[in-house]
Amino acid sequence: MSKEIPYKIYLEEQEMPKQWYNVRADMKNKPAPLLNPGTKQPMTLEELEHVFCTELAKQELDDTTPYIDIPQEIQDFYKMYRPSPLVRAYCLEKKLGTPAKIYYKFEGNNTSGSHKLNSAIAQAYYAKKQGLKGVTTETGAGQWGTALSMACSYFDLDCKVYMVKCSYEQKPFRREVMRTYGASVTPSPSMETEVGKKILLEHPGTTGSLGCAISEAVEAATTTEGYRYVLGSVLSQVLLHQTVIGLETKIAMDKYDIKPDIIIGCAGGGSNLGGLISPFVGEKLRGENDYQIIAVEPASCPSLTRGKYAYDFCDTGKVCPLAKMYTLGSGFIPSANHAGGLRYHGMSSVLSQLYDDGYMEARSVEQTAVFAAAEQFARVEGILPAPESSHAIKVAIDEALKCKETGEEKTILFGLTGTGYFDMYAYENFHNGTMSDYIPTDEDLKPGFDSLPKMD
Repeated sequence: MSKEIPYKIYLEEQEMPKQWYNVRADMKNKPAPLLNPGTKQPMTLEELEHVFCTELAKQELDDTTPYIDIPQEIQDFYKMYRPSPLVRAYCLEKKLGTPAKIYYKFEGNNTSGSHKLNSAIAQAYYAKKQGLKGVTTETGAGQWGTALSMACSYFDLDCKVYMVKCSYEQKPFRREVMRTYGASVTPSPSMETEVGKKILLEHPGTTGSLGCAISEAVEAATTTEGYRYVLGSVLSQVLLHQTVIGLETKIAMDKYDIKPDIIIGCAGGGSNLGGLISPFVGEKLRGENDYQIIAVEPASCPSLTRGKYAYDFCDTGKVCPLAKMYTLGSGFIPSANHAGGLRYHGMSSVLSQLYDDGYMEARSVEQTAVFAAAEQFARVEGILPAPESSHAIKVAIDEALKCKETGEEKTILFGLTGTGYFDMYAYENFHNGTMSDYIPTDEDLKPGFDSLPKMD
């Protein structure tokens, strides 16, 4: 018999995960290795150490160890805001008139306002342990930059953030939170780096992209003594740290005999989606359970639904390793819309392989429909969601309405990755009717695909 389920499910401290789960260990088809862009050979630990902290480079290369211990100092930091609540969306269910049960894992209950802190504190910890002076990074919507600035402040590390220019201009308050925590914030592309100057020469007046910002952050790290580069998404090490989301969710659901039929997450680079679904995908991979898993991306930057599965540069400046992923091409610069952190040209190699193998599906949604769903959710559930999270909300509502039509009592789980209180410029545009739905044409996508590296 099922236990009585509370409105919000919190785990006890002793129930919190003590290890991260490495889904690659259970994947029959492993993600393709990162390649050296010069030699086209798999990147070695020694090569990755020039860019990343040593321990993080080891995690990046490890596709056989299923569980990796979370250091005690990171566990102690997690306790400041974890476990995060698993919430039953009763009010949304009632508003929709659906027989579906809707749950969301809320990751916005920390000062950074998002799930990004789960990996930021881990990466800052390993940088401090290695004796580094500081780290560099990029940020799109600003959640990752905010989280990393907090983590670096905690460990007394310098933090240099390159923020995508359109977000830098749209989100001045997010920028100021980073500066409050001691980070320096530069709009990207900038004139501070050689790669930034090159991008501005080739694309005058560009509003930037995550690919541009990554290039600048990597150059800054590799040319400054005592610094390393850290990334907020895409990489396997980041998905590893984010599995605390899915592990907590799985423990909470098992505790109350809940089994989701559908699991939904927004998808940009893949960190929150990978973190949420990993334990559930692990069961699928081992043949223990089955779930419908849906990745939701913006129609303006549709890497999974319209991209090509190929080796590509992770950055616009082509200074990073090559990753095999679903990509629109490193030369693709998306429109300056409000998808924020989802404006990345590629997708995590782990998620790309799972998608290619049929373990999950993908949908793209338009911007105005996303904000309509965000507003509907906010009015009944009392949380103003981030634009990124609202992509998942949109599809969760779609699936709940399908259940209303069919009478099926499915259980829907989605990731509410963060709050939207720094996104009021976007909400203002939506309310004023000035928000548009840009969908790239095949011709718009062609330059990005043409920029894909030629593989022997």
